[in-house]
Amino acid sequence: MTSLLFLGVFPALMAFAAAYDLTTMTIPNKLTAAVAVAFVAVAVLCRLPASEVAWHLAAGLLVLAATFAMFAAGWMGGGDAKLAAGVALWLGFADLLDYLMLASILGGALTVGLLLARRYPLPIMLARVPWALKLHAPDTGIPYGIALAIAALVVLPHTEIMLRAFAG
Repeated sequence: MTSLLFLGVFPALMAFAAAYDLTTMTIPNKLTAAVAVAFVAVAVLCRLPASEVAWHLAAGLLVLAATFAMFAAGWMGGGDAKLAAGVALWLGFADLLDYLMLASILGGALTVGLLLARRYPLPIMLARVPWALKLHAPDTGIPYGIALAIAALVVLPHTEIMLRAFAG
């Protein structure tokens, strides 16, 4: 059951977050709640000690506080802030820096790529696709959830919690 959460549910949630953010420029609260609930299931199934769960919660809350401040400053979307906190809940402090660094690098590449793409007209086949038009508009933000989700999928297989899940 634990392997299903790691190999099925978590990747599906991240793929959905990336696709939803790409097409709507939002990340639903239900999705972020599902990420948190799935972590609780993993914590129970892996029999994480309460102290370890507390550290994971602390990592999630710290990221939520930091990203909420970024949201308040207008630097990031609210859905992105909550998604980053949900992923931090899974990673804990042990793997959080790797995640944040990779998400930053991927987010920077996504931002530069999208800003460059916006300098050119959309290909004809995308010119009538509403989400592509919105994404291409110069006044639209960056769907940073894509970078957050990809970074989560890259980092999670190497985490302590993943090792514990597949050890038992």
